[in-house]
Amino acid sequence: MTVRFPLALMLVSLLGLTGCMHSPPVPMFQLDPGTPEVPSEKAGMQVLLGPVTVADYLQRETLLQRQPDGSLTAASDGRWAGSLAADIDQLLLRQLSWRLDSQRLVLAPGNPGFTPEVQVLVTISRLDSGPQRPAVLEAQWRLLDRAGKLRDSRLVRLEEPHAGTAADQVRAQSALLQQLAGQLADAVKPLEGQQPVAETPRKPAQPAAAAKPKAPPQPKIPMAAPVRTDVEVFRF
Repeated sequence: MTVRFPLALMLVSLLGLTGCMHSPPVPMFQLDPGTPEVPSEKAGMQVLLGPVTVADYLQRETLLQRQPDGSLTAASDGRWAGSLAADIDQLLLRQLSWRLDSQRLVLAPGNPGFTPEVQVLVTISRLDSGPQRPAVLEAQWRLLDRAGKLRDSRLVRLEEPHAGTAADQVRAQSALLQQLAGQLADAVKPLEGQQPVAETPRKPAQPAAAAKPKAPPQPKIPMAAPVRTDVEVFRF
């Protein structure tokens, strides 16, 4: 038995298939780590990178576009290939390792037995751009020594122009992260080989003054009381 579909239904199906066949693939992007060289020093400075905290709105595959009014929309001509946060970790790690010429950089939480000379904590609160808006990076970084004492801290805001295309916007955002890595390296280098900040010694507590011995109580002298006698004196 032959089943015949209505002509209209067949045409709709064919148009749908044609549309799917001609849909261009959405480009996928990754951050550009630049051209960092492999460090020549196998040892070098021990640095713990992280945690690197990324704003919630960046933890998605969508490539966001900043509009002239400040709002964010999803890009139709591109998306991130995987985790943007993981890309940021690797870009900063490779850049710092090259700039410090050290192979001994580890991402947080670190490895057992690894004692860093410096820990670099980074918080990225903004990283975006738009067809008519420059790429902007806003972040804060802090440096802690072996003892966990704060050695340095800074708020950062960087901008980078671009040509407007999604590809050039990703290039500009990558350039901003490379600039951030350069600032971190400049701040970390002076701390190499330094001892942790010594705590200000506390003054020993003064011993409590010895209590003076109390004088022995003076014996109480009984008060003289009039003596009464039952002897009556008779006068004649």
